[in-house]
Amino acid sequence: MLEEKNDNLQHADGNTTDSVESTPTTSPNEVEATAAESVEITTETDDNQTIIEAIADSNAEESEDESVKERHDIPMQDYDTLSMESLVEELNTLVSNEKVASIKEHVEEIKKAFLAKYNHLIEEKKEEFLAENQDPNEEFQYHSPLKSKFDSIYSVYRNQKNEHFKSLQTSLKNNLENRLAIVEELKELINPQANIKDILKHFNELRERWKNAGPIPKDKYNHVWNNYHFHVENFYDYLHLDREARDIDFKHNLEQKQKIIARVEALVQEEDINKAFRELQDLHRIWKEEIGPVSREHREEIWNRFSDLTKQMHDKRELLFEKLKGAEVDNLAKKQEIIAQIEVLATEKVNAHTQWLVQIEKVETLRAAFFAAGKVPAEVNEATWAAFKTAVRNFNSFKNSFYKDIKKDQNDNLSKKQALVAKAKELQASTDFATSTPIMKQIQEEWKKIGHVPRKYSDSIWKEFREACNHYFDQLKEQKNEENSEEVAAFENKKAYLETLRSFQLTGDHKTDLDGIKLHIQNWKAFGKVPFARRHIEGKFNKILDALFEKLSLSKKDSDMMRFTNRMDQLSESNDSRKLESEKIFLIRKIEEVQNEIFQLENNIQFFTNTKNAKKENSIVLEVRKNIAIHKESLEVWKEKLKQLRNLKQE
Repeated sequence: MLEEKNDNLQHADGNTTDSVESTPTTSPNEVEATAAESVEITTETDDNQTIIEAIADSNAEESEDESVKERHDIPMQDYDTLSMESLVEELNTLVSNEKVASIKEHVEEIKKAFLAKYNHLIEEKKEEFLAENQDPNEEFQYHSPLKSKFDSIYSVYRNQKNEHFKSLQTSLKNNLENRLAIVEELKELINPQANIKDILKHFNELRERWKNAGPIPKDKYNHVWNNYHFHVENFYDYLHLDREARDIDFKHNLEQKQKIIARVEALVQEEDINKAFRELQDLHRIWKEEIGPVSREHREEIWNRFSDLTKQMHDKRELLFEKLKGAEVDNLAKKQEIIAQIEVLATEKVNAHTQWLVQIEKVETLRAAFFAAGKVPAEVNEATWAAFKTAVRNFNSFKNSFYKDIKKDQNDNLSKKQALVAKAKELQASTDFATSTPIMKQIQEEWKKIGHVPRKYSDSIWKEFREACNHYFDQLKEQKNEENSEEVAAFENKKAYLETLRSFQLTGDHKTDLDGIKLHIQNWKAFGKVPFARRHIEGKFNKILDALFEKLSLSKKDSDMMRFTNRMDQLSESNDSRKLESEKIFLIRKIEEVQNEIFQLENNIQFFTNTKNAKKENSIVLEVRKNIAIHKESLEVWKEKLKQLRNLKQE
């Protein structure tokens, strides 16, 4: 901007005996003509005329509130690309740090972008609510702390704006009255009886007051300026009585306009075209409103230079707009591609929650890309936004239809889990632990196999089930703790009894010794179970028994059966059903193996007995027959063990 922008220029637009400048209603540019011939000189082209008129109209619009010019210091962002959180932060920064008049356009753009995103979010949340809630009496509600924060900040801005508007109205009214008073004083300046120097001094004072009078209502702007210029022109007509003062004024005005032209020449090279154009508007305002006419010999040349430079600036600005327009077209293509991808995702059927999470993540990524893509041409902005919302809405509907389908399954799962909770509560106080514990464990296994329930019931039903199970197993633990004290006592008794058993000596009498061993077995069983971690003592007892059985003149079968019976009794007492079942499977397999072996040996006998020497059995045949007898005796033992085990399990 010119350093001399606020210099005490001596005169405003006006006429002299040689020239008349047109008022704003006839042309926004400066036109100078001779008063005698009343010839208006127009040198600008039609294009220049249109451009300059546009600048003049813009200046008239902004004249109502000079503070609005401060907005030029605040860059206008592409607010559509910002997230809701960033929009709120940007609004807060502007409202907290800037004057209200300078941020009007920014705030409105932020509000528009924020509400578009927020309303879209509400639509999605409502669709999710309707998909998850079948109860028609339950109303949709959604509270957003971010929206509350936005409303709070915007309320501060609105209050500031209202206060500013009230103050502005008063100021505009006072400024208008002041300017009208100045016009009235201008009318009184033409006085042939007064001293010309005094008149010029008064004129300059009025002009300075006019410059500092401040903004007036825009609907009064042209009318008041026309009156002002009309009376300035009258004064210049009168001023022909003092050509020396007029020539000094012409010279001063020429210097000021040359400085403006020099500044515009520099602005044409400015990289920030928008900033340069805004300064050009101010320079046009100064040229028109603050600087008077120049001499006739310079007026056409200097105006042509100014208007040509204005045209160059305008052409550069148009090129920038075309470039931005091209970028907007590219952004449109990007957004259309994003919309197309979302539309495809709205048709890809997936059948698992985890797969839907992937699809949802894809849409969220595309949403972010859509908002970050930038502006599109204004004429398709609404249609593009509507297409985007429709694509996202269709995807959400498609997604929600899946969750509606699984909603029934979740309700069925809820009913199943409620039934298990009821069973668990029935058993939680039971003291029949032998019967109830397997049932409670089965209930827990069934619970694991049941799928998800509706989210709003998930925590509560799990809490009920867990409390019932914990109550039962806490009681079971207390009972086992009581039993453990008995098992420890049993271990100590058995440990002491082992020492007695080691000193036991056989008498040599078969019946007496066998009865003695059986008595030891009965005494051992009478002590009861020992703690699981100390069950090694049972192995020590069995080793002593094995040694005693070896010394007895018992048959191999009887000895083997007594050992087996003792071991099975121990397993039965320990309630180790798994080991008993394993023993049963082992016995069945052994029986099958022995039976197969006998069958094979008997087939071999058939081979030898069908030969010529069948009447005379050789040693091989005799050996085979001996093996068959041994295997049959073993088979009887294995069968007897299996029979005994089955009887034990039935008991």
